[in-house]
Amino acid sequence: MASLAQQFTGLRCSPLSTSRLSKPSILPKQNKMPGLLPIVSAAVISNAQTKERLKLKEIFEDAHERCRTAPMEGVSFTLDSFYNALEKYDFNSEIGTKVRGTVFNIDNNGALVDITAKSSAYLPLQEACIHKIKSVEEVGIVPGVREEFVIIGENEADDSLILSLKSIQYDLAWERCRQLQAEDVVVKGKVVGANKGGVVAVVEGLRGFVPFSQISTKSTAEDLLEKEIPLKFVEVDEEQSRLVLSNRKAMADNQAQLGIGSVVIGTVQSLKPYGAFIDIGGINGLLHVSQISHDRVSDIATVLQPGDTLKVMILSHDRERGRVSLSTKKLEPTPGDMIRNPTLVFEKAEEMAQTFRQRIAQAEAMARADMLRFQPESGLTLSSDGILGPLTSDLPVEGLDLSDVPPAEVTD
Repeated sequence: MASLAQQFTGLRCSPLSTSRLSKPSILPKQNKMPGLLPIVSAAVISNAQTKERLKLKEIFEDAHERCRTAPMEGVSFTLDSFYNALEKYDFNSEIGTKVRGTVFNIDNNGALVDITAKSSAYLPLQEACIHKIKSVEEVGIVPGVREEFVIIGENEADDSLILSLKSIQYDLAWERCRQLQAEDVVVKGKVVGANKGGVVAVVEGLRGFVPFSQISTKSTAEDLLEKEIPLKFVEVDEEQSRLVLSNRKAMADNQAQLGIGSVVIGTVQSLKPYGAFIDIGGINGLLHVSQISHDRVSDIATVLQPGDTLKVMILSHDRERGRVSLSTKKLEPTPGDMIRNPTLVFEKAEEMAQTFRQRIAQAEAMARADMLRFQPESGLTLSSDGILGPLTSDLPVEGLDLSDVPPAEVTD
């Protein structure tokens, strides 16, 4: 290969202007020496070209040597920095991999997401939420939102990835159900379907099965459709996708808490000529028209309406027949308050119930004392609370019938 200097020797340079020559005053006069000027000019041009060529040669040789011996000298972005930058944007695009991305565009069918891959990824509408939605905006998927997604597929048409949020939410829902089962709590589930063996209810976004044998009421599947019922977890198996629930266990839990004389919050479900049915934690209780107020109620609709929330007292509970009798009359500070001032009845309910229970305890103590006179050998003694011993087999465990107990006297 010819040297750099040899390559430059063939270059032609344009004539230099007279400004680059020596001053005319030192040149001989043309009329005296007519052939001298061209010779001097050629000599000056030749020297200048040679110097420039030598200078360029030195520059190129120096650059070549630096590239050969120290190619990264003076460069702030090192090779390690380059590899680190590649690792930053390199991720596993296999199905099931979780990635973080930023939504930058949405449409009626889903959202485009930037996950720093070679192409954008897409979140379909049906994969945006565990619940059924009409647009991704309903669940807060808007441009600028950054979320963690899971890769569930690839679009062969443009090699873009398909993402899902629903898969992540399903994992969280199963974890939540396992936690609720461990805590043995009662949850509400909405009945959305049925088959010959039972009904399907949605709990925490998952579809669970409730066998007919685990439903406490005699209601048909059609009666339960679109209604919320109390449930407990029987089996939570994510691997087998089995979620079995029980309404009977949940109702038994609720019923165990329904002590006679206790006050509970209920919601009016429906009105009948003879009274109102009240939902008290998944159990339907009857508030008879005679137990609404001490004053006569000629039309229940003038006092109660479906959807009203009120506090009621448990009068009786027939566990075998699943019947619960309720009262608001026993909670009136003064007769007729349930008609004239139901808000006051709601506020004073616990206070009035406490007074009522004290009077019931006194009545039971008197009844035991009367029985003791006929059974002196029983050995019953009066407790510090004024109550004689345990209940005998002659009295029901849940106490006396409270229906005919007169109202409490209110003291100023």
